[in-house]
Amino acid sequence: MGATRPSGDPFDALGDENRRAIVELLGTGERTVREIADALPISRPAVSRHLRLLKDAGLVIDEPRGTRRIYRLHDQGVEAVQAYLLEVWGEAAARFRLLAENTRPPRRKR
Repeated sequence: MGATRPSGDPFDALGDENRRAIVELLGTGERTVREIADALPISRPAVSRHLRLLKDAGLVIDEPRGTRRIYRLHDQGVEAVQAYLLEVWGEAAARFRLLAENTRPPRRKR
């Protein structure tokens, strides 16, 4: 399979709307370059370039099947991004929830 150590930054890779759309498509299941290109308003060569960047970032892996390459999300790469976001934002969200639950709205003056 095409899993190697990532050389790119997943957040840089996700900074492009076309790459985010590809990740969303692959979130529903594996696809070929052609299937991805048919679902998006970009060419097959453009899809291939985006997939290369996503693969370098560790978010996508590919597998040869006959004459085609099948792309899918790389679970470990996606889990690493999710863990990072939970680490950074999870604590902030918990503090916000605690504040919201323990703060009364100001009384209205009559």
